[in-house]
Order: sequence, then C-alpha cells, then structure tokens
Amino acid sequence: MKEEIIIAGFGGQGVLSMGKILAYGGIMQDQEVTWMPSYGPEMRGGTCNVSVILSDNKISSPILSRFDTAIILNQQSLDKFESRVKPGGVLIYDPNGITRHPERKDIKVCRIAAADEAAKLGNAKAYNMIVLGAYLKVKPIVTMANVLEGLRKSLPERHHGLIPMNEQAISIGMKAVEIL
Repeated sequence: MKEEIIIAGFGGQGVLSMGKILAYGGIMQDQEVTWMPSYGPEMRGGTCNVSVILSDNKISSPILSRFDTAIILNQQSLDKFESRVKPGGVLIYDPNGITRHPERKDIKVCRIAAADEAAKLGNAKAYNMIVLGAYLKVKPIVTMANVLEGLRKSLPERHHGLIPMNEQAISIGMKAVEIL
C-alpha cells in the first residue's frame, strides 16, 4: 500500500497540522512516512500545502507531482491541484469559498462542509479535524486509534485536554462527508 496525499489551503486552516497528525498516525502503524510542507512567508492567510506519503515500503522520494488524494480547502488550491489527482484518485473539498467546483469525472469527488460543521460545533479550531475525519471515512488508511496517538504526539502536553474535542470533530467529519 502506498498513499500519496496533498492537503492544500490557506495558512491558519490547520493544513500543516492535519498532515502532521496523519503522518504520525502512519508512523504509529509502522508505515514509512514523509511529511513535506510548503508555504509562503505570511503567518496566516497565505496559501500553503503539505504532501504526505504513507507506505508499507521504503519511499524513494518525498517529491510528488501526482496524488492519490487531494484535500482542497480553497479555490487557489483547487485550481492548482485538481488536474494533478491521478485518474481513479480522490478529491475532497470544502465548498466554503469555492467558486468553481471540481469538474473531473475520472476521480471520486467528495464534499465536506467543514466550515459549517465547525460553526455548529462552536469551535472554528475543529475545522481541520472535521476535514481529517472526512478523509478517514473515504480512505480508512490510518486507524482512529493511531490518529489519536498522532494527535497526542503533535499537540503540546498542555493541550492534551483538547483531544476529546478533536476526536468528536473527526467523528463529525466522518458522518458529514458527501460522496458526489
């Protein structure tokens, strides 16, 4: 098994954290993992992305030009990465702020209204975990137990009290994702 993922959006949406948690989850499952962030100089609001590779075998290079899965959180990222999803791959997107929806017919397109779900939950910081839940529902490559262990590894210990809320957000994302 080898899964090549791009997660892309604006800084402040938890893109890099989502990738890190997924990568730690893969490590907990004894998978080979790469995590490669890319972002501009802005602190928040600029575009950023992270590529994550999870594999049962050695990974020869962390550089990717095509992806099995693209998780897209803004229009600029949709414009840039939709064409780079491999045929038969998956594109998961949040429609909030999207003006042109995915158009490809040779991939599975899934929608998660994560911004709306985070607002219902009353916690905007749960946004990325809702998106991660959508991914885990569509591609259950990493177990929930290992994702939660990855969350423990990536969060400072003083924030471990937030883990139950994050687990709830992941569950919400798993239930709210729509396969189009």
